[in-house]
Amino acid sequence: MTSDDAGETLAQVGEFGVIARLVAGRRQPPSVVLGPGDDAAVVSVPDGRTVVSTDMLVAGRHFRLDWSTPFDVGRKAIAQNAADVEAMGARAGAFVVAFGAPSDTPAEEALALADGLWHEAGLLGAGIVGGDLVRAPQWVISVTVFGDLDGRRPVRRDGAGPGQTVAVAGALGRSAAGYALWNNGIDSYGELRRCHVAPEPPYGQGRVAADGGATAMTDVSDGLLADLGHIAEASGVGIDLSTDALSGFRDALAGPATEVGADPWDWVLGGGEDHALVATFPDAPPPGWTVIGATTAGEGAVTVDGAAWQGNPGWQSFD
Repeated sequence: MTSDDAGETLAQVGEFGVIARLVAGRRQPPSVVLGPGDDAAVVSVPDGRTVVSTDMLVAGRHFRLDWSTPFDVGRKAIAQNAADVEAMGARAGAFVVAFGAPSDTPAEEALALADGLWHEAGLLGAGIVGGDLVRAPQWVISVTVFGDLDGRRPVRRDGAGPGQTVAVAGALGRSAAGYALWNNGIDSYGELRRCHVAPEPPYGQGRVAADGGATAMTDVSDGLLADLGHIAEASGVGIDLSTDALSGFRDALAGPATEVGADPWDWVLGGGEDHALVATFPDAPPPGWTVIGATTAGEGAVTVDGAAWQGNPGWQSFD
């Protein structure tokens, strides 16, 4: 956007004018045969199978524009979708993004959002191949990701068996800690605050896990206990976590927990939106993964040190 354009709203620029600016100068990866500009995009998927996932972010529910910049929101929208594809053992290749906003939204904010989307997609070697732009009473971003398995089998939630290793790649509790810091107006621990507005999934580790024999896998979006509960239920096993094995994650959050009067275990076990990956393996996990527990012969229960957890159970979408 040029200096002459600064201050224009979406209504003033118009739908197609905004779209033209959103796609101008963007470079697509080789897998995109036809990008934005026609009725639909054409994307090459060499594997022959497509992994597809969709997420929606609503202002005031999933992000706050007084905490996050539009660039941050764009990064977050791509990251949480990419993590779903990673959790299947696949590689994200293309994204479709729909954006709704009030007509008086500054056009430069929409472009900053697009910059964040493209930045995060670029970390994956992926492109944004199309979408939609509509008027809405508040910001809403809907993202669909298309992934390629590159010949791998998809790692589902229902493949775990008893006596297997449970391991994690990525951070636990950092986004929840960042949220608490933002919510309490504490400006210290800037890295944790950043983790909340723009999560950093362990890109590439989903494929590492698949190649390393992972039997089940998911990303930690709603909280470690909640998301492992999906694996336990789908696989018909129990899962027992070890606080000794998780203590490093807890200790790293002790300082901010003291400042806000929280229990850091609630962040590690119940905090979501780090988009770490958690998986089960028949033996030791591959490099980059930390053992945090084991599967058991129970059915569907997730315990901590052999007992039910009494703290934060994780995110509930309709609470």
